[in-house]
Amino acid sequence: MKNKQQMVRFVVAGVVILGTVIYLAVSGASESKSYYVTIGELQKMVHDSGDKAYKRNLRVAGNVKGGSIHHVGTHADFVLVEQGKELSVSYNGTEPPPDTFFKEDAQALAMGKYGRDGVFHANQLQAKCASKYAPAKPSDTAAPKPPNTVAAVR
Repeated sequence: MKNKQQMVRFVVAGVVILGTVIYLAVSGASESKSYYVTIGELQKMVHDSGDKAYKRNLRVAGNVKGGSIHHVGTHADFVLVEQGKELSVSYNGTEPPPDTFFKEDAQALAMGKYGRDGVFHANQLQAKCASKYAPAKPSDTAAPKPPNTVAAVR
């Protein structure tokens, strides 16, 4: 009788622990998801589906509009432009924005949430580097091959 009660307690405790772990994994995964949208898609999402745009973690890319950057410490306000559409961004992160970011027409990726104030509140920024920062092609870095020579046989 005592063994049966211990077994039931053990099974119930295991089910509770397993259920808790599954709940935490599912809820954590859904909160950390971020959706990549264009500025046009974000504006359409706000217009069409309302709350969905304000609740999701989003990633938005575009070019930094020249003269729009206002930077103080780790905070920066700027405007992203993509295909003629503009999006005001307010970045307030723990690290200052990347140096390559503060140039006219620099490509940037902002991650955060869209606010009801019409401003995208970013908590992370990435500068999309130009192709000059990409690794060189193998044909560009390979040492020139010596010309084929035929050794004279005596």
